[in-house]
Amino acid sequence: MPNIKSAKKRVITSRKKAVGNNVIESSRRTAIKNFEKAVKAGDKDLTSEKLNVAIQRIDKSAKSGLIHKNKAARLKSRLTKMKNNME
Repeated sequence: MPNIKSAKKRVITSRKKAVGNNVIESSRRTAIKNFEKAVKAGDKDLTSEKLNVAIQRIDKSAKSGLIHKNKAARLKSRLTKMKNNME
């Protein structure tokens, strides 16, 4: 446990940030999994809806700095390719 006052403050703020980051990260992963389930089910309408949600969550995590912008682009590309190959 830190002894310096500013270090104590940093512990508190880093915990708050970690909670927010976990929410964004888990929602991104869940959206991607839901999209993949829709692709396996073969429902085109549901797939396009889930793809939009997944892309929004990926963009949000890239904007907040949780993932690199190139990783976000790679994920979006892979998901879009999955949707296009489904048809």
